Amino acid sequence: MNLVENIREQLKTVYDPELNINVVDLGLIYDIAVSDEGDVNITMTLTTPGCPLHSSIERGVRYSLEGLEGIRNVDVQLVWEPAWTPDRMTPEGKKLLHG
Repeated sequence: MNLVENIREQLKTVYDPELNINVVDLGLIYDIAVSDEGDVNITMTLTTPGCPLHSSIERGVRYSLEGLEGIRNVDVQLVWEPAWTPDRMTPEGKKLLHG
């Protein structure tokens, strides 16, 4: 498994507290970029711009990657374009949402 795949798997431990679905299956992670030096840039969004838990989720993303082998720094960029829609969810996320 390469580092980006490891990061994606690790991010599955970070949950949106309102929906109780992880940020990967929710489709909130737009991009994972890793430099040769181990600097990670996560581009992500939230389900709504006014999400009151945005700092908690962002901290969870950073915390989940701390100490992962091969990572030096983690930068999280929160974006609102393109806007999140349920279409971005993985099939697993859609199953979890619809029970």
